[in-house]
Amino acid sequence: MWNQQLEERILRYTAIATPSDSASPTAPSTECQWDLLRVLEQELRAMGAAEVELGEFGHLMATVPGNSAGPVVAWMAHVDTSQQFNGLNVKPIVHRAYAGGDIVLPDDPTQVISPEEFPYLKGKVGHDIVTASGTSLLGADDKAGAAIVMTLAEHLLKHPEIPRPRTRLCFTPDEEIGRGVKHLDFARLGADYAYTLDGGDVGELCNETFSADKAVITVTGVSIHPGWAKDKLVNALHLACQIVEMLPKVTRTPETTEGKQGFIHVTTLEGGSSEAKIQIIIRDFELEGLRSHRELISSVCTAVGLAEPRAQVKVEFVEQYRNMRYWLDKDQRPVELALEAYRKAGITPHLTGIRGGTDGSWLTEKGLLTPNLFAGMQNVHGPLEWVSIQDMNQSVGMCLELVQLYARQPAAAKS
Repeated sequence: MWNQQLEERILRYTAIATPSDSASPTAPSTECQWDLLRVLEQELRAMGAAEVELGEFGHLMATVPGNSAGPVVAWMAHVDTSQQFNGLNVKPIVHRAYAGGDIVLPDDPTQVISPEEFPYLKGKVGHDIVTASGTSLLGADDKAGAAIVMTLAEHLLKHPEIPRPRTRLCFTPDEEIGRGVKHLDFARLGADYAYTLDGGDVGELCNETFSADKAVITVTGVSIHPGWAKDKLVNALHLACQIVEMLPKVTRTPETTEGKQGFIHVTTLEGGSSEAKIQIIIRDFELEGLRSHRELISSVCTAVGLAEPRAQVKVEFVEQYRNMRYWLDKDQRPVELALEAYRKAGITPHLTGIRGGTDGSWLTEKGLLTPNLFAGMQNVHGPLEWVSIQDMNQSVGMCLELVQLYARQPAAAKS
């Protein structure tokens, strides 16, 4: 029903480069994110949305007026793309009526999306598949979500007879670097519940995320001219490498874990012989697992420091976000209504946990319960990323059912 609008939007949105940058102190972290935010702002105004507002920190909000007194629900997507792989000069391609078999990406024929390697693709014969050209990621994470939210809003505005409570829209920057809702004004958003459109397979409903911490290890050595370094120099890089080598390689790494298993992931080693820094992300679904990862890192740092007492080895842990399940278990309404909406839309739902985080992780912890709904995106953060227009279409239909379910709910009590 909405295939044409969705295709037009995702082709237009993904062609706008929006990588975020964790090294930048600004909000948004990159100027290019404003380019897409302003496009969305203009589009919202043109379709007749109310209360359209683009804030100083890059949060774009708008309203679809309601015709019932149900809870206020916010529909959310993020505009930035991952810095993990090239996000510039994206050339989206539609593979019309996919006939099966490998999809070879034209700008780098070594990049092949194979249904044998990615079995979900096997079920998409006849679908219109959107990919990048082979030299960049696509950015369906989360521009597929943005296209779905915009298409939902447009449909509701064109059909004022459809039951809906006051409905809020919110587009965020910097989700990929964990800062998407850091400056979000909850009072201005004014939502009782929220949903992020930032998931994968049709039917996927995410009510769990990793809990996440970051470790920053600083190794300070003893610096001296290498010509006179005998028995004096302590090379910080050597010690930093020892720390990395002492961390597990066959367990507790992203490439050796799956499902509900957590991991320790070294992301950066930089510096020189006098000082070196290691950055590590720590992930686990349970807090006990997170503590275990922290203790292991601390014990490795202690051992390296004791072996070379002339060096200083410091480790700092920074809390990032927590598993949304801890709060959703206390109020099941947003999950239960979403499950019902899936079924009404003819979709078999399955609850799952994200081996990652969403804006909803932090929002849920702060009191705005925000499960994550499917948007169809596959193989994100790399050149083999793709999305089916028909999958996105099913997401819009499911969201429309969910809006109407909230119209029949009692309004949230105001404190």
